[in-house]
Amino acid sequence: MSFAWTSKLALAAGLAILPATAWAQSVNISYLTHWSPETVALLEAAAKDYAKTNPDVSVTVRAVPFGDLLTTLRSQGGGSDGPTIGGIYDLWLPELARDKLVAPAPDAVASEVKVSWPAGITSAASVGGKLYGIPNEIDVYALNYNKALFKQAGIAAPPKTWDEFKDAAKKLTNKEAGQQGFGMINSWAAGVVHPFASLLVSNGGELVKDGKPVLDSQQAAQTFQLYEDLIKSGASVPAMATADANTTGPFLDNFVSGKTGMIIMANWWESALKTGMGDKFADIATAPIPVGPSGGKPHSISYSWMTVVNANAGAAEQKAAWEFLAWLNNPKSGKNGASAMSDILMSMGILPSRLSDIEAHKDKLGSEFLSGYVSVLADAKPFPVVPGGQEFSESLQQTLEALQYGQVSAKDAQATAQADATSILERAAK
Repeated sequence: MSFAWTSKLALAAGLAILPATAWAQSVNISYLTHWSPETVALLEAAAKDYAKTNPDVSVTVRAVPFGDLLTTLRSQGGGSDGPTIGGIYDLWLPELARDKLVAPAPDAVASEVKVSWPAGITSAASVGGKLYGIPNEIDVYALNYNKALFKQAGIAAPPKTWDEFKDAAKKLTNKEAGQQGFGMINSWAAGVVHPFASLLVSNGGELVKDGKPVLDSQQAAQTFQLYEDLIKSGASVPAMATADANTTGPFLDNFVSGKTGMIIMANWWESALKTGMGDKFADIATAPIPVGPSGGKPHSISYSWMTVVNANAGAAEQKAAWEFLAWLNNPKSGKNGASAMSDILMSMGILPSRLSDIEAHKDKLGSEFLSGYVSVLADAKPFPVVPGGQEFSESLQQTLEALQYGQVSAKDAQATAQADATSILERAAK
C-alpha cells in the first residue's frame, strides 16, 4: 500500500457536505459501534455539536462488543428499523454489499473520498468500483518491546531479522520467573492471524494472491516453522496468550506486568497499555516487524474501518445519515483543522486515514510509540478483502491455535491452512 502523504495533502480539501436539507419533520438515525463507553461519549458529544446547526436530526449511538458487531448488523440490517449507520471492519464489506445490506455512497461523498484518502484505503471501502462508505481508521502492526527487559537481558536493540528475533526471545525467557520472550495471542481471530500475517509478508509471502490462498508457499512454511520453534523452545507460552478483541485477559496482563518481552500488536491498543502501565508505559517502544530469511524488508499487515449506511433504511434516514457522516469526517468539525472523527480515533491511539487528519495530528503521531507505526505505513500490505474473508480468518485462527498448543506440527498446520482456505474462498466466490 502506498501512502504518498505530502504529495496528496494538497488534495485533502474539506469533505463536501451534501446539499442542506430542510426536513419536513424530525429525522432519527442510529449509529452502531463497538467502541467503549468513554469513546461512545465522545461520539455523542460530536452528535450534539452537529445538532446545533441541524436541530431536526437526532443521532442515537448504540454499542455492542466487537464479537457481536457483525451478527448485529446482519440480523438487524435487513429492515428499516435496524441501525442507520454502522462502523465495520473492511473485511466484512464484500458480503454485506453482496447481500444488499449497505448502500453505495452518494456521488458527492464518493468523489471527495477518492481525493482525500489514500487510494489503497479507498479501494478497501469499495466493491466492484463502487464506494460503500467513508473510511476512518487505519491499523498496522509493529513489534512492541519492553526496554527495561531488553536491558536486563543485555539486548542492545530490537531485532531486525528472524534470527535476531529468536535469539532475543530466548534471552528474554525466564521460566522460573514466569516470563516469556514473545507473546502470541489466542482466542481472537484478528489477534491471532494479523501478527502471523505480518511475519509472513515480512518473509516475502502472501496470504491470498489473485483471490486464491497461497499458504502452500516456502515463505509460509518458514513462518509456520518459526511459530513452532518459538513454542517448542518455551519462548512463547499459550497459557499466557488468551485475549479478546479488547485485549483484556492474560495477553495484555502479562505484557503490562513485565512478564512478556515482545509482542506484535496494532497501534490502537496504546490506550489500553497506558491505562494498564501508568508511568511504566515509558518502558515500551515500537520497531518494524523482523524480516524473515526469504524477505527483503519489513512489512505490516494493514486493515481499515469505515462507516456504512443501511441500504434498507428509509430515504430520509439514509440522506440524513450521509449528511451526518460527511460532517463528522469534515476538517471543520474537529479541532485545529482535524475532523471530529479523527479526534475521537486519536483519543484511543488509533491512526486516522484521511490525509488532512494525519497532517492535523502530526505532533501526536510523532510520539515515540505511534511514530513506530507511522513509519511502517508506506510498506504496509492490506489484509486481503475477499468474499469469505472472515471465515478464512477464523479458520486460520483455529489452525494457528492448534499449532500453539502443540496439537499439530508446522508442516501439518500449513497443509490444513491451505486446504481449508481453498475450500472457503472457492465456496464464497460462487
